[in-house]
Amino acid sequence: MQGTQVYEYAFVRVLPRVERGEFINVGVILFSKRKRFLDMKYHIDVDRLKALSKEVDVEEVHSYLQAWDLICQGDQKGGKIAQLEQAERFRWLTATKSTIVQCSKVHPGRCEFPERVLEKLFERYVG
Repeated sequence: MQGTQVYEYAFVRVLPRVERGEFINVGVILFSKRKRFLDMKYHIDVDRLKALSKEVDVEEVHSYLQAWDLICQGDQKGGKIAQLEQAERFRWLTATKSTIVQCSKVHPGRCEFPERVLEKLFERYVG
C-alpha cells in the first residue's frame, strides 16, 4: 500500500514498584492497520531499572517483554491473545494495566514506512 497512512504507537514502560508510579521507558509498540504492521522494539537498561528498585527481577521483566513481542508477532507461543487480529492484539497490549509492564497513552501519526518510525521513536525515547 503506497503513501502515508495512519499509525498508532505507545511507549512500553516498566514500573518496578507500581505503587510508586516511577517508570522507565523500555520500548515502543507501533501499529498501522492499513500497512498491516504491528511490531515492538525494546531494551532493558538494567542499571536504570535497578536505580528505581534494587529488588526488581530483571529476568521476570525480560520474560514479560518477550511474551509481549510474541503477541505482537502473532506467534502461537504467545497464547490465545497472539491468535487475535493485529488491531485486537494492539488494543490488548496497550490497554490500561496495573502491572509491572505497562504502556503510555496511545499516540497517532502518519507515515509511509512504519518500521522506520518504530526505529526512530525507539532511538529517541528509549535509546
